[in-house]
Amino acid sequence: MKKILIIFSVITFGLAACEDQLDQAPISDLSVAGFFRNESDFEQAVNGVYHSLRGVPSRWMNLSDIRSDNFYAYSSMGVREWDPVTAFAKTLATSIYMDEAWSANFEGIMRANTLIENLSTDAVPDDDLRNRFEAEAKFLRGFFYFELVKWFGKVPLIDHLVTPTEALDIPRSPVTDIYNLIISDLQFAIENLDDYYPKGNSNMGRATKNAARGILARVYLARSGPDYGIEGPGLGANEYGLALSLLNDIIASKHYDKLENYADIFSDANENNEEVIFDIQFESNQGGTGTDFPGEFAGRAWWNSVAIPWDIALETKDVSEDMINSYDTIDKRFDVNIQLDIPDLASGDTIYDPTCIKYCSSDPQYWGVDRFDFPINFIVLRYTDVLMMKAECILNGASGTQGEVNQIVNDVRDRAGLNPLPGDITLDDLMAERRKEFFGEGLRWHDLVRSGKVLDMINAWIPVEDIREMLRENYPIQAYNIIYPLPQEQIDVKKGLYEQNLGYE
Repeated sequence: MKKILIIFSVITFGLAACEDQLDQAPISDLSVAGFFRNESDFEQAVNGVYHSLRGVPSRWMNLSDIRSDNFYAYSSMGVREWDPVTAFAKTLATSIYMDEAWSANFEGIMRANTLIENLSTDAVPDDDLRNRFEAEAKFLRGFFYFELVKWFGKVPLIDHLVTPTEALDIPRSPVTDIYNLIISDLQFAIENLDDYYPKGNSNMGRATKNAARGILARVYLARSGPDYGIEGPGLGANEYGLALSLLNDIIASKHYDKLENYADIFSDANENNEEVIFDIQFESNQGGTGTDFPGEFAGRAWWNSVAIPWDIALETKDVSEDMINSYDTIDKRFDVNIQLDIPDLASGDTIYDPTCIKYCSSDPQYWGVDRFDFPINFIVLRYTDVLMMKAECILNGASGTQGEVNQIVNDVRDRAGLNPLPGDITLDDLMAERRKEFFGEGLRWHDLVRSGKVLDMINAWIPVEDIREMLRENYPIQAYNIIYPLPQEQIDVKKGLYEQNLGYE
């Protein structure tokens, strides 16, 4: 059992995220200002900010992976919540996924703002501890705003507490302004967080300098991608050198390493291993405090095959045939990531149901009380990603050599049991290898977007993969599909405050 469970301290310190508007205000002085009296109170408050990370794994699956060419995720009846996401529907503004992505991230921002605004030397006299609290809150605020930019483009910029009435007068800010806050927050985190927490440390799972460096490197890579003529995450900023410097700092710290066995990275029995730079901590202990994301990835058939009953017809989000065929037959990563044939315990037959099993454990000691309660952590950033982002920076003109790129990619292939690629590694080679390495980790859509290849690749993939002709209504996809619509509830809060993203109804 983990010693620290940082995201399930249900500390809202008198605040609640409003579903219908940007409610950034404390309910009363008694419930907020009166709460922050000592270091212990702030420790609980920081845990409350981490709590807003809970939805990240499922969100990355439902808004990134199934939007990409990794999955052909369309249900047999076309009625599941993910169907319109897969189909690039124009009516997504009413999707529960849009509301969750907006509300959960702004809830985290609200909690971070509340903590930052109430920090004082009286309550936390220790300078180092006070700076750590502020740095953790700013790391998370930067993370949440980066999420919002990737999903929605322009959003309201709120870096302090405001009343509900004031929130109704705050328009969406340009993406460049949001990025300025993200970069400032992550730079503060780099300057003030601890470099690293070794396995077994009571602070394991909290943000560190290296986690902030890695997320900021992702920010610079996203900003460096093309803008596609939309107000989305890409700015064509050419900041590969800035990203590379941060990635080299992580590598130079020598705190991390690639594990020799790919499967060990994701094993329930080997959490917080040398590959993990930042993950979201979950715990079950049969107490109902775990996560449901393994079920989001695998679905009913696989879990039924290991005798975990699913009480609803939760269909599998099928792995695409193109994804399956991208793996070499001897690639060791395939069996860790994907299972093609699922046993049916009732009939004794097997069902062809290609499923992502990356986070599925058949060992009962790693099951919770039900399908909502798995204890496995979700890795947000790992060392192999740092190395491969470094290769991406070099291929895009940052300092470094082709030999370094070749070494990074071929080392990853070697762990997978594959021979080196012939000749020099290209950006297309790198992205193809990233697809197989990080399958099921929520990165594919964003990789395609920043590489500039998302429209060409998805539009080439749909007519080949879509044998059931479920995805043709909005084919070919266009640049506006790169980001999502604002939730309709947010549009309706105050008419004229926000304009809907182009292309959506």
